[in-house]
Amino acid sequence: MKHAWILSHYAQRPTDKGGLTRHHSLGKYLLANGWRVTIITASTDHPSGRQRTVHTEQAPESFEGIPYLWLRTPDYSGNGLDRIRNMVAFGWRALVSPAMSKLDKPDLIMGSSPHPMAALAAARLARRHKVPFVYEVRDLWPEALVDMGRIGAGGATALAMRRIERSLFRSACRSVVLWPNVGAYMQEQGIDAPSPAWIPNGVDFAALPPPSPVQDRDVFTLMYLGAHGGANALENVIQAMRLVQDRPQRIPVRLRLIGAGPDKPRLRELAAEIGLNNVSFEDAVEKQLVPRVAAEADAFIFNLLGAPMFRYGISPNKLYEYMAAQRPVIFACEAFNNPIAESGGGLSVPPGNPARLADAILGLANTSLVRRREMALAARQHAETHYGFDHLAESLAEVFDQCVRAPLPNR
Repeated sequence: MKHAWILSHYAQRPTDKGGLTRHHSLGKYLLANGWRVTIITASTDHPSGRQRTVHTEQAPESFEGIPYLWLRTPDYSGNGLDRIRNMVAFGWRALVSPAMSKLDKPDLIMGSSPHPMAALAAARLARRHKVPFVYEVRDLWPEALVDMGRIGAGGATALAMRRIERSLFRSACRSVVLWPNVGAYMQEQGIDAPSPAWIPNGVDFAALPPPSPVQDRDVFTLMYLGAHGGANALENVIQAMRLVQDRPQRIPVRLRLIGAGPDKPRLRELAAEIGLNNVSFEDAVEKQLVPRVAAEADAFIFNLLGAPMFRYGISPNKLYEYMAAQRPVIFACEAFNNPIAESGGGLSVPPGNPARLADAILGLANTSLVRRREMALAARQHAETHYGFDHLAESLAEVFDQCVRAPLPNR
């Protein structure tokens, strides 16, 4: 059986709170496709930035048959210099840690890029071990920072990051992207590299309990279950709930905001400032508890800011988890792909428009139980067909197999 290293700075186990379990799920199903993986990740948890209780830089620890090697990285808080140091430290430790030499030799190395440091280290390690490098693009850098106004499009930082990005695409045997329209981005940036393989985020349906049907209840419970960060633009949802609160309702509507992130304190303040009594803020839950909590919802809300980068697509874990819970979803986003519209699993409204969002919330709350159950089932069936990790792992194994069969590029 062939062996792949996956460098994934923010990888999580299913028992951790929130976080990225994509590579764990893919690793489980890659075993049935002739590949075993070792996940190389950081000692610090994301997004809290605190140290995990793990045996750092010792022998890999196995969880559900997937080995994890924890590289020592410093604590951080927020998105400032401490987090940048953490990113750099992860890339550096991947190159110099003695623990790396104790791992079984890889046949292929994949570097996942929520930031460029992990992918750069993976490319360097692939050259060192004379094996193919696969570049997994989980964020477009610097495009995401430019769109969020954190750096200028023509500044030195953006130009340097574009050079790094171009180098990673070109040095990879193949790139794996999470959005369906990244090929257009590569053309716009003049990146001459093999066409990317679209392998979005997904759901491990085998690990889920059977979904419960939508019920009629005395209170219509809308739920947001996920990160509270800048891209989520949850102030739009808070303002929509103020409009809901001010309008006549057939049944009471409440919103449960469950999760963690840098914007949570500010969102609490906004809700108190405008006098909301129909919104509750709750702590993040462990990944394995998500299905149980999700079953308490009557519908979910998926909200993102309006950003040009979404013209290349989106691939949010939480959206697929909402669909897997067999509940209708209100999709407040404008993107190249819209799984809710594609499935008929809910309602779609433009981003940053509290009035339209409030209309959708009240409209769904007043929709018949029969119709809401039809939407919920359509969402679930679409997710099973297109976003199951068993199918996604087959696609990734095909990429890996192609790369090990191909001659190594001149580096």
